[in-house]
Amino acid sequence: MTCRQFADFMHDYLTGHLPADVLAAFDDHVAVCANCVRYLAQYRDAIAFGRAAFADPDATIPDDVPDDLVTAILAARE
Repeated sequence: MTCRQFADFMHDYLTGHLPADVLAAFDDHVAVCANCVRYLAQYRDAIAFGRAAFADPDATIPDDVPDDLVTAILAARE
């Protein structure tokens, strides 16, 4: 597996949707590629930060956030 393929499969890896053969290749790549290990950790952090940003449904949105951005984020959550 190449680093590009690794990046293409990260979401499926984190959600547990990789077929066994792809999962094995993914795990083999992680075992030898420090860059992809860091990238995976950053990807996990980004997901966690995104979830934390929306943890309080009653929080107010800062005035400087564009309405189009808010709409797009909310649409992506559905």
